[in-house]
Amino acid sequence: MTQKAWRKFLTYVGPGFLVSLAYLDPGNMETDLQAGASHRYELLWLVLVGLIFALIIQSLAANLGVITGKHLSEVCKIEYPLSVKYCLWLLAEVAVIASDIPEVIGTAFSLNILFHIPLWVGVLMSGCSTLLLLSLQRFGVRKLELLITILVFIMAACFFAEMSFVNVPTSEVLKGMFVPKLDGVGAVGDAIALLGALIMPHNLFLHSALVLSRKVPISVRSINDASRYFLIESGLALFVAFLINVAMVSVTGTVCFSKNLSAEDTDLCNDLNLNSASFLLKNTLGRSSSTVYAIALLASGQSSTITGTYAGQYIMQGFLEIKMKRWKRNLMTRCISIAPSLIVSIIGGSSGSGRLIIIASMILSFELPFALIPLLKFSCSSTKMGPHKSSLIIIIISWILGLGIIGANVYFLSTSFVKWLIHSSLPKVANVFIGTIVFPLMAVYIISTIYLTFRKDTVKIYTETKNIDTVQRHVEKGTLDNDQLELRNAPYREDLASIPLPE
Repeated sequence: MTQKAWRKFLTYVGPGFLVSLAYLDPGNMETDLQAGASHRYELLWLVLVGLIFALIIQSLAANLGVITGKHLSEVCKIEYPLSVKYCLWLLAEVAVIASDIPEVIGTAFSLNILFHIPLWVGVLMSGCSTLLLLSLQRFGVRKLELLITILVFIMAACFFAEMSFVNVPTSEVLKGMFVPKLDGVGAVGDAIALLGALIMPHNLFLHSALVLSRKVPISVRSINDASRYFLIESGLALFVAFLINVAMVSVTGTVCFSKNLSAEDTDLCNDLNLNSASFLLKNTLGRSSSTVYAIALLASGQSSTITGTYAGQYIMQGFLEIKMKRWKRNLMTRCISIAPSLIVSIIGGSSGSGRLIIIASMILSFELPFALIPLLKFSCSSTKMGPHKSSLIIIIISWILGLGIIGANVYFLSTSFVKWLIHSSLPKVANVFIGTIVFPLMAVYIISTIYLTFRKDTVKIYTETKNIDTVQRHVEKGTLDNDQLELRNAPYREDLASIPLPE
């Protein structure tokens, strides 16, 4: 790119990197550790597929915002009937809460490592840490985000250094990355949790809204340039996230499957969670490994809190047109997510809390269709995107990957539940009662995804104006004020045709 193009590109940098922080949250760390400790490098191909798919759908979300001038929740509100709109809103809120659970537990783990605070006390204190984080935003959100990102990348540097120290076998890592495999006990469940932690529904709502902070002049060229720059930015951010996720899986897989592993480390690998994972870095950092790891874990959880807060705001504002102050919105979400985390931390301790993170990631995976299918439908719709709708290749790839994830969710849910019913020690009456509740819910899940997939779009958002190119030419000649064309919201508006043109 030329120097002018680089300067222009830098004006679009921000949304993609902010969104990418969600791919480095404690939920991702937990699922990466579980994947490496249980399956070595065999699930790395899912990390690759997940991040490629994430790049595609995040770029689709960004394009939706740029072209329609509305974020995903706003488009859903306009398009779907009232009952469907409220159902999608509730599911989106559940996704935000599920994504917040790993952040609550990650914060509690980090406080436990740093100050030896009991886990349940750390869960309660996570609400205070959120308020502290929001209070620091008065010094500038960008500065705060930069600080947190630096702390997260410190952890990434530690794992990269550990990779070289433990001599991760490159050939085995590449094989795990490019040869699909799902062997071993719990591989399907771990795979779904891994995808759920990588591809989160609330991120789609967030990315489509963040791009609206950039002014995009009205012209086909400007729209295409903005879409391309957002794609490049998202690609760079997600590539860094991909490398960090691969490093965590590879280091864990190498250390936990090492022949020289001590008895103590073997026990840790058998019950690996965020609270005990600092031993993975002791070869690189020595005695300070636990402190550095805890600080990075705290930064990871708190940085993800920012994305969750913004996503929750845009979801509520888009679906319900309700504006809420950030600290109120974040405190509300955090209080709801604290409840299950607190109960599990008291009853199950660190191992139970680690399993709760996996369950939250699986919930996110099951929630994904209710944000993904509308996005895919809108992205290939002429009524929403006009001539800027996604290309046929992108549409086919997106639907194949999306339907593949949905199919895997349905398969895992149905087979796991049936297997549980067969081997359950509960009385037959209880099994029948549970079955009469769960099977209809599974049917509703499947019917809902079919409805969203095949429902025809009815609302036209994209407005093609006849004088758009004429207006742009006058701007380039200097005969029309460029301020008339700079938009924070819809790049195509009904009132564009009313702009008076010079003769």
